[in-house]
Amino acid sequence: MLIAPSAFAAGPGGTAPQSHDPDHEPVDLSAVKVRASVLPGTAEDLARPVEVLAGERLDTAKASSLGETVNKLPGVQSSYFGPGVGRPIVRGFDGARVQVLSDGLGSGDVSTVSADHAVSIEPFLANQIEVLKGPSTLLYGSGAIGGAVNVIDGRIPEAATDEPLQGRAELRAGTVNDEKTGMLRLDGTSASGKLVFHFDALHRETGNYAIPGFAESARQLAAEGETPDPATSGTLANSALRTDSGALGLSWVGERGFAGVGYSLFNTRYGVPGHSHDDGDGDGHGHDAGDGHDHGDDAHGDDTHGGDAVHILMDQRRTEVRAGLDELGVFETLRIKFADTRYTHTEFEGEAIGTVFDNSSKEARLELVHQPWAGWRGAFGVQWAHRKFDAVGAEAFVPGTEGNDTGLFWIGERRSGDFKFELGARHDRNTIDAVPQPLAPLRANSRKFEALSGSAAVQWELSDRFHASLGLDRSQRVPTAEELFSNGLHVATGTMEIGDETLGVETANRLELGLRWHGERIDLGAAVYGIRYADFIYQAIPTSLDDPGNPLLDGGVPVRLWSQADARFHGMEADATIALVDNDRGAWDLRVFGDIVRGKLASGGNERDVDVEVFHGGHAHRHAARISEQGNLPRLAPARLGSELSWSNGTWRASLGAVRYLKQDRVATNETTTPGYTLVDAHLAWHRDTPTGNAWEVFVDGSNLLDQEARPHTSFLKDLAPLPGRGIAFGVRAFF
Repeated sequence: MLIAPSAFAAGPGGTAPQSHDPDHEPVDLSAVKVRASVLPGTAEDLARPVEVLAGERLDTAKASSLGETVNKLPGVQSSYFGPGVGRPIVRGFDGARVQVLSDGLGSGDVSTVSADHAVSIEPFLANQIEVLKGPSTLLYGSGAIGGAVNVIDGRIPEAATDEPLQGRAELRAGTVNDEKTGMLRLDGTSASGKLVFHFDALHRETGNYAIPGFAESARQLAAEGETPDPATSGTLANSALRTDSGALGLSWVGERGFAGVGYSLFNTRYGVPGHSHDDGDGDGHGHDAGDGHDHGDDAHGDDTHGGDAVHILMDQRRTEVRAGLDELGVFETLRIKFADTRYTHTEFEGEAIGTVFDNSSKEARLELVHQPWAGWRGAFGVQWAHRKFDAVGAEAFVPGTEGNDTGLFWIGERRSGDFKFELGARHDRNTIDAVPQPLAPLRANSRKFEALSGSAAVQWELSDRFHASLGLDRSQRVPTAEELFSNGLHVATGTMEIGDETLGVETANRLELGLRWHGERIDLGAAVYGIRYADFIYQAIPTSLDDPGNPLLDGGVPVRLWSQADARFHGMEADATIALVDNDRGAWDLRVFGDIVRGKLASGGNERDVDVEVFHGGHAHRHAARISEQGNLPRLAPARLGSELSWSNGTWRASLGAVRYLKQDRVATNETTTPGYTLVDAHLAWHRDTPTGNAWEVFVDGSNLLDQEARPHTSFLKDLAPLPGRGIAFGVRAFF
């Protein structure tokens, strides 16, 4: 696996420079420094599982969403709510259990509030993407109990550039959705070598994308008794996308440190396929009783946002300050980070505004790496975050909330012979205050939580080629505002979503064994893990006591209740790269990988009766229901097998790959199975270095070359919106 050296070369204190090497020379991926770890090290050095994308491999993987970009890493898949929305799923966990970071600070969006909300990070502008698999609460708090994805964009320079002015640019187009994307990045240093600046900009436009057949699955059409209009075949209506992103950063760089400030914006407008809204009756009952969607003619029209089709306009403005200082006596480095993020998200129904989400957040982080104490090299850290959230509109199912979180942590490592030990602990204090609900005067509108996490890991170098690791974690996550206080129609999922203000902290205990072999021609890695959750927070599907055996409906809309029960997860993943041939005709490598995860409730088959209140304007509907605390968890990522054959010979490189997503038949109550499918892709690139030290690269990428109907089990829209059909993307990159 190869990357560009500029993606990881270290500056002062182990920080990454903000430049791209114009020569774009490949180097060993295992040497990349993982910036998500407070103690600098490579993915090979860390006892905890980490995957890294950078350089050529990142260029090949980049997509319009972060989830799709990391989708082919072992143990990592993506959610899907149309091309505008794709959030990483790490070992079956997503949403509020996987933290998305911009170089160590939260993204500041509301992508965890609803499945149709996008992540406000542009993958095309990334230098490097790191995926921390397994609990990362020690470093990033309870929102990372399932893992973390850290995107490095270098928007605030930390070191001088190699040249006075350098950068890269890319232009690309695509056939499956009429894509047009342009990107420019510039980095430069003043004559004094002290002032360093960064600038980047991106614009993307796509139309509705092509699909093999009809938008709705055969199962959905049969259930509705519909005969689709042949004119709607071949295109997914309301799947267009437009994105603009840009940033400007300026830093002062000295011999022992740096200080910088940056400002960035992210603006995107995207359709939500398969969704259109009726006016309703004031109670939110104007939705189809089966799934909360209206599949009338407007939902399948040719207009990008015609009729009452739903589309989202998202705008984020972010200011960051970062600073670092090295060689502080007993301390090696000091790093300070601060971000102030203003986010607005407007959901349109046709041309009318439906709901507006506002999110204002501030986050600060201090990391202090100390010299070895009693043989332990470690780091102290403090993290503070404030969030003020508000939703206004007929479909604002979550009330306005304000929250604060403060975390203190220490992590350390020590080597002893062939062993490396890692220890860590963290304590978090969290408060959440919600706007009072007049219909529930006795409800607790303010909650306080404390979470304590700890971990231990050991890495054993059995030989120069064979490494083994063992990790044990105890991690805790506090409930989110959505899980505590939601009450109303959640249009994205077509359900009445009801929170529980009495929810407590959930606790995960994880045990993992990892193996890594580096041979002359073979690199092999594998991991097996198990996680036992106490008080796992999940959405229960209640059955009605008034209509025994049938799901609880409110005005024809299914009800979902946030609840807690014990749960068990286990899984495994493996990947191998085999050097087949390396001669004057080129180097041939074969990569294979696979992953599987299982998750189910494990509270002994208990059932309990609950009283349910659903708020509607000035009144509430009351129901008696029963929930089960057993069975599979919904939308769990299916097992996969993948392979890729790659070739490179000087200026040329090419690859052909396929990923088989197996049928998912381990489903939750009232959840349907999902057929398997195979996605085949291919890539070809020609690279030329110029005499002046610049470089050009022309590329062609093919996706879903078999034009398969692919419906991800992880998607709420699996029966309404398949993945894009066969597509060819092509373009040119310049490095200077």
